[in-house]
Amino acid sequence: MRKLERRQQGVERGDVTRMTRRLFANGGANLPAATILGLVLLGTLSGCAKPPVPEPTLPRDESAASESPPPPPGMAIPPSIRDRAAAGYPVSDPNQPAPSPAEPAPAAPAAEAPAQEAAEPATPPAPPAAAATAGPVDVSAFDTSVRPQNDLYEYVNGTWLKDTPIPADKSNYGAFIKLDDLSRERIRAIVEQAAAAEAPAGSDARKVGDFHRAFMNTERTTSLGHEPIAAILGHIDSLGSHDDLAHAFGMAGPFGVASPIGHYVGIDDKDSTRHLTTVVQGGSTLPDRDYYLKDGEKENAAREALVAYVNRLAELTGDATAKPGETVLALEKQLAEIQWPRVELRDAIKTYNKFAADDFAAKTPNLRWAKFLEAAGTPGITEVNVATPSYFEKLDALFPTIDVATWKTWLRFKTIDAFAPYLAPDFEAAHFDFHGRKIAGIQEELPRWKRSVEAISGKGAGDFGALGDVVGKLYVKEHFTPEAKTRMDLLVKNLLTAFGSSIDELSWMTPETKGKAKEKLAKITPKIGYPEKWRAYDGLEVQPDDLVGNIIRSRKLEHDRNVSKLGLPVDRDEWGMTPQTVNAYYNPSLNEIVFPAAILQAPFFSVDAPDALNYGGIGGVIGHEISHAFDDQGSRYDGNGNLENWWTDQDRVAFEGLTKRLIEQYSSYEPLPGRKLKGDFTLGENIADLSGLAVSYKAFQLAKAGKEPEPVQGWTSNQLFFVGWSRVWQRKYREDELVRRLLTDPHSPSRYRANGPVSNLDAFYEAFDVKEGDTLWKPEQERIRIW
Repeated sequence: MRKLERRQQGVERGDVTRMTRRLFANGGANLPAATILGLVLLGTLSGCAKPPVPEPTLPRDESAASESPPPPPGMAIPPSIRDRAAAGYPVSDPNQPAPSPAEPAPAAPAAEAPAQEAAEPATPPAPPAAAATAGPVDVSAFDTSVRPQNDLYEYVNGTWLKDTPIPADKSNYGAFIKLDDLSRERIRAIVEQAAAAEAPAGSDARKVGDFHRAFMNTERTTSLGHEPIAAILGHIDSLGSHDDLAHAFGMAGPFGVASPIGHYVGIDDKDSTRHLTTVVQGGSTLPDRDYYLKDGEKENAAREALVAYVNRLAELTGDATAKPGETVLALEKQLAEIQWPRVELRDAIKTYNKFAADDFAAKTPNLRWAKFLEAAGTPGITEVNVATPSYFEKLDALFPTIDVATWKTWLRFKTIDAFAPYLAPDFEAAHFDFHGRKIAGIQEELPRWKRSVEAISGKGAGDFGALGDVVGKLYVKEHFTPEAKTRMDLLVKNLLTAFGSSIDELSWMTPETKGKAKEKLAKITPKIGYPEKWRAYDGLEVQPDDLVGNIIRSRKLEHDRNVSKLGLPVDRDEWGMTPQTVNAYYNPSLNEIVFPAAILQAPFFSVDAPDALNYGGIGGVIGHEISHAFDDQGSRYDGNGNLENWWTDQDRVAFEGLTKRLIEQYSSYEPLPGRKLKGDFTLGENIADLSGLAVSYKAFQLAKAGKEPEPVQGWTSNQLFFVGWSRVWQRKYREDELVRRLLTDPHSPSRYRANGPVSNLDAFYEAFDVKEGDTLWKPEQERIRIW
């Protein structure tokens, strides 16, 4: 997980991004690493070896039963989040490290391949068929014709992958999505109960009920057509100059409409006690700049679909003769040509460029910053972080060369697009046909009640919806137990202890940097379940017959909540996700790891599951988030959350040598013909997966304290640990969605999250007796060990 952007999607709900986005991940295109909440992994450095340090003994969790069936299956780890930006733009993750000349060239990584039979008999033997109902693991998902030594992911999930269709209203489906569906069903009950009750006017419960009533009133929505946004469109039509446009771009953010300028208030990356305004590139409708700039079947089809969509919205708003699609596409292509690629957006150093506000305004005078900032709610600021400076320098040159009429055509489209899901059915259908069917391959729109739940509670990581914390408070009361909190406290404590022990044992890191790493580790703050303080909604007016008005007022409230932070102390108790979000994140600016209540369910976690499954599931997630503090970008922040180098040059070179090898391993994977993973783009998440799993395994061994549990369903405890890891990544993708993710998601597809890390872990080789000739085997000297 990583930093999340307040209104973006991307982490791992399959579709979430940044309050910061980055628990795990999704995509739009334009936010920098600093805006993304995050997974920032440290990395490995070379240095002097140190004699082994005695391993600490961890408390053993005696409350876990070994044979209790788990609750309904869950989800895959998503992107992380942090309320750093109230601008609704997509984001990416941390940056790739420079190659290290000191590191020897890595051997070719073990590639993903179809399962093959090896000469050695499978280890262990296939679990008995009765195990499907006789223990905590439902083996009906397994494909026991596949050996775990060749493909752990297919071994654990193969039958499920073959037999399970993706539901028509989803772009991808798996353990994570199933748990997310469960969360939404529970929220539905909360929302419908509020709608059925006669709560006092102005109360939070009444606001939830009235919002749902307005959303479900399709007769009124149909009768209104696009009238609810007519005044906004009229204002756009009245714009007469580039000065007017700059002001309109500033006004767009509070309405939830994208402009070429992303804008939000977040924590200053170099002073975590204060807030700072950031501006960043924006404006794209397609998921990534590559959709505009590359020629390929999918990219060309997406551009054609965008043109048709723009024309359809123009037709629906009464302009039957205008065909603005090509105009909009041409303008957005010009923006794409000057935008930064996602790999650069995840670079915490490149995206921190603090200017005196007057100096940057003088440097880019055509952008009329005074008018923009006044409309955006931050007039009179004296300093600003310019996340993508070259973009703004080129936009300054481009902006006046595009006539006012063209900009108005584009802004009119962006406005209709932003509100289309809440207008009459023809607008809803056009919006879904483009964003859902054409871009993500989804066959059917979500039922209306689910869309209402999303609007009220949030769509996923970093999205609080209109009343997310109101719903969250009730969700926690009904669905999160004190026992779960107690077990999680113990797991987190054990993982932090194990991580410290791993730092002590690193052979590539010098004692000086080890000391600084342990200082940072000691300052990590865990947050589990739900916040101590809930967001207030006193200023939000909700009417039972005004859906679009409710959307506008809730967006404005969240925008004002964000910009009002300027000049105030940083609230270290604030959360970047609601407790009903199935996700988790690391926030480098607060040096915190956060685990919402909804992820603390099977298959990730169960109070009744054996320790092996919990350490392989939620333990891997905990380790993943801790590792973000030490990944290629997180490692650039100190224990107080400041962007400050605490490494020796020698150690950084060694670390980047190791991460270069990990980049090469993941860049060799080819999820679709001709489309390989971008190992530099996914580096932060891959470090977190590898190191998080290694540290969780270490914590599990320490927790056993030398007492080996009885086998469960034919597996030793160490084998069961890796089964627990693989089953949380169960997931299928539609091809269009997988193409989108390969361009926008800093997480690797699920198959590679399951198999990629274990091919580097000696513990996996020992547990399953992996030998040369097995697909997942690597020579010991080629296995990558970071934390």
